[in-house]
Amino acid sequence: MLAASLLVSLPVLSACVHSAIYTSRAEANYPAEGRLIEVNGAKTHVIEQGDAGTPVLMIHGASANAQEFTHTLAPLLQDEFRILMADRPGHGYSGRPRNSNELGTQAAQMAGVLEAKAGEEKAIVVGHSFGGAVALRLALDRPDLVEGLVLLAPVTHDWGGGGEAWYNKYAANPVFGGPLTQLIPIIGPGRLAAGINGVFHPEAAPDGYLEDASVPLLFRPKTFRANAKDVTNLRTELAAQQVRYGELKMPVTVYNGHRDTVIKPALHVGKLKHQVPQLQVVDLPGGGHMPHHIHSEAIADTIRGLAMVDAAE
Repeated sequence: MLAASLLVSLPVLSACVHSAIYTSRAEANYPAEGRLIEVNGAKTHVIEQGDAGTPVLMIHGASANAQEFTHTLAPLLQDEFRILMADRPGHGYSGRPRNSNELGTQAAQMAGVLEAKAGEEKAIVVGHSFGGAVALRLALDRPDLVEGLVLLAPVTHDWGGGGEAWYNKYAANPVFGGPLTQLIPIIGPGRLAAGINGVFHPEAAPDGYLEDASVPLLFRPKTFRANAKDVTNLRTELAAQQVRYGELKMPVTVYNGHRDTVIKPALHVGKLKHQVPQLQVVDLPGGGHMPHHIHSEAIADTIRGLAMVDAAE
């Protein structure tokens, strides 16, 4: 019995040691670039660029962190705006309060960032993919904080099933998800190149994207598990949220890549434009899921346009 126990426990122990070493190295190679602030009892990591002008909050998608925007979109705007890029709960260097797999909780964390950094001034909120769902919830729950929305390949509606990655289902499992994610630092990094190519398809990722966006932080076990919980609960959250989109009164612009292979843009944008009369859709016929890297100049111009409307009012 002792020998059998050792045969089982040694690989588990080895995986835990490896994951601890991986986490330590990843955080040394990709340290926090911003500051931690307290929001609703949890530490939230916020990167700031620019110190004048209308505040712009950028919310990243699944499997990502706040540095998703630091090397392409934010630099185009930092001389004109106060850019705030926040790690969503459990991602990057942000803590994860209870019920963070709920969009309302994630939106409340982003609202806290705006209250701490922008005061009473309304912000333009940019959301990519999963971050688009959070941006929408922020605008629904706290319209007093949001001047306008810019949604980049957003996921907005319950898509009816299918498409969920099997490993996220296992990693989110309440019983064996924790131990399973100790294996992620062993398995995950070898699949990075294929994953990046897939999410950018049919366009090409910018040179240095992996390092610039600190992508290896995803494979820390706690982060991977947080991401898995987010995405496996998303359909349920969107089913409840999507009936509220008619409440939105601020301007909303959506960048819609027709060749997006991560989500079905016709489903999400197609339904949203029937619920939000003031919605403007920027169609990208050859575009994929990462418009903020490929079409950053156009998106920056959209943000400038929203700020000009605000100033005119």
